Amino acid sequence: MSISERKQQEKEALRLLILNGAKKLFVEKGIDQTTIRNIADKINYSVGTVYVYFKDKNAILHDLHSIGFKELGGYFKELLSIEDPMQRIRKMGIIYMKFALENSEMYDLMFNLRAPMEYLENTDNDLWSEGNETFGYVKKTVEDCMSRGHFKNHNSEALAFMIWSLVHGMCSLEIRQRTKGLKFSSPDTIMTEGYNEFLIMIEKL
Repeated sequence: MSISERKQQEKEALRLLILNGAKKLFVEKGIDQTTIRNIADKINYSVGTVYVYFKDKNAILHDLHSIGFKELGGYFKELLSIEDPMQRIRKMGIIYMKFALENSEMYDLMFNLRAPMEYLENTDNDLWSEGNETFGYVKKTVEDCMSRGHFKNHNSEALAFMIWSLVHGMCSLEIRQRTKGLKFSSPDTIMTEGYNEFLIMIEKL
């Protein structure tokens, strides 16, 4: 390995160390309470070192948000091996909800904070490649369903967006504990029950 290759590896390792430190702090303290200073303290490096790799907190948030989408997209990509697209779309929703609830701080960062998108806007790059790729798996699955005779006379893109939005909405309500104060008969299972009702509806389309 050349000196330049070794230095590049060391740089990438430090960059990932910063990102992992930031992610741990998000989980421990919440995103709003995480600063460049305490990220530096977490990894035992100077604030200046962090700024060498990231110009501000939004840049860190953007990279973490990209990692989150790549992870979720990876799960969706694996589901393409399921031949029956209706079965695949059911599984996608289950995987999505599991990911959201097990990674609530990351999910908040991915979908509910403006910071990652502000970073793209400030860098003159409005191409949200990670989001497009992840949504692409949902859209392809809807199109595969249509090719099998499901969802006749529907718009694949709009329908895929509706499916994504519905599952996202349920996850957001659950994460923000909005399901706890509505006196549901079964608040601990209302999200799963709601998703099952949705599946019954789309199977009739």
